Amino acid sequence: MDKEQLSAAEYLRLRRWERLVYRISKFFTSIPGRTKSFFLKLKNALGSFFRALWANLVEIWTTFREGSWQTRVSFLVMGFGSLAHGQIVRGLAFLLLESAFIFYMIFCGAYWLGKFGTLGTVETIQVRDPETGIMVTQYGDNSFKILLYGLITLFFIVAFLYTWRLNVKQNHIIDGILASGKKLKSNKDDLHSLVDDSFHKSLLSLPVFGIVMFTVLPIIFMILVAFTNYDATNDGRFNLFRWVGLENFGRLFSFGESGITVAFGEILAWTLIWAFFATFTNYFLGMFVAMMINKKGIKIKKVWRTLLVLTIAVPQFISLLYISNLFAENGIVNATLMSWKWIKEPIKFWGDGMLAKVMVIVINIWVGIPYLMLITTGILMNIPQDLYESARIDGANVFQQYCKITLPYMLFVTGPYLLNSFISNINNFNVIYLLTGGRPWEPAWMVNGTPAGKTSILITWLFGMTSDSGDYKTASVIGILIFAVCAILSLIVFTVMPSNRREDDYS
Repeated sequence: MDKEQLSAAEYLRLRRWERLVYRISKFFTSIPGRTKSFFLKLKNALGSFFRALWANLVEIWTTFREGSWQTRVSFLVMGFGSLAHGQIVRGLAFLLLESAFIFYMIFCGAYWLGKFGTLGTVETIQVRDPETGIMVTQYGDNSFKILLYGLITLFFIVAFLYTWRLNVKQNHIIDGILASGKKLKSNKDDLHSLVDDSFHKSLLSLPVFGIVMFTVLPIIFMILVAFTNYDATNDGRFNLFRWVGLENFGRLFSFGESGITVAFGEILAWTLIWAFFATFTNYFLGMFVAMMINKKGIKIKKVWRTLLVLTIAVPQFISLLYISNLFAENGIVNATLMSWKWIKEPIKFWGDGMLAKVMVIVINIWVGIPYLMLITTGILMNIPQDLYESARIDGANVFQQYCKITLPYMLFVTGPYLLNSFISNINNFNVIYLLTGGRPWEPAWMVNGTPAGKTSILITWLFGMTSDSGDYKTASVIGILIFAVCAILSLIVFTVMPSNRREDDYS
């Protein structure tokens, strides 16, 4: 029976564990329906895309067939129609963009695009200078530059096609305005619109360009590297690298002698476990500390908050490096315990896999609680007190008030933060790298000279691949998989998050 078919009284009569079992079973039974719904949405999205593409092609053909001669010339000379009708600013903008594109493609773009399919064929070699007899380097192609500039060229082509489509659409609008007998916008009107009607476009153009160049382009470049054999040996300059298709993905998910599949599975599992505990231990303990400080009767509240905030004032990398040395085999903790005769041999805090994992989680609690205390303090103060008064009148104890009022309210408000914190902890490089560096090492997880340890998470493993052994191709595959894991978790959590489904309950 679906939950929507149950009355509120019937659902509330279920015991707590029965509700949990019911929700879990409902989730799994809804997977086929959700999967079907996803593919239906994908089908509809693809259908909408192709319909829009067809509509644009039809409009382009109609514009060329029924447009004026100025419009037809604009199909080759962008901006000609605008210039011919006195719209100098628009016409010059289109014309300059086309000129820049042609200049770039003739002198740069065609060369890089022509080599993009092979990533270079001319090797760098050592030849003897006939005059001096000295061996000199004769440089050939550079696969790295070919991949980078080829990608930039493709971006430039897409931008040009988009601009060309705008040019055609602009001429279509001009023909329509002239056919209706109306007056076209003047150059003054165009310049005025840049700071008035279209000011949002003017304001966002530079940030959008920056996002494309410094965020989107590097991400796509990293994805493309995963389909090559780019590494320290095939660096692209002295030894060309090439396209290898899905070979790197197949190597990661094939059980071979390298142990990379086992290493990936173990590290992925620990990464998710680490992210879970790092997120929720800090969340609930930080909330508990905030509730204790805010409790009536607690004195010198400002002092307690200040003491906790002081831990934030110290740079995190200093604190983590200090703690790492503190618990080393020859550190202060072991030396003190041995001097007190509590232990006979040093405890290998970072030498035992399970102990190291527990230590990392516990130390992260000390680092993260102050942040959560500050965040939850303000939210706790905004929970209506009459809810607690009504609960006390009904006989609810402190734990029931927390479960029925405080926690639901906190989860509603901080739901997006929890998701962001979980994703951030998946990529929490500092804590793991500065405390353990991934130790203790697991020899069976050695991949192309890159060591991996019991406390390594995906991001530290990826860093080791690039900095230690230069295995960029495998690191790119790991980066893509990290993105896939984060994206899937984000979609699932945002779907079930109360903040998106029951907003009216907390308004």
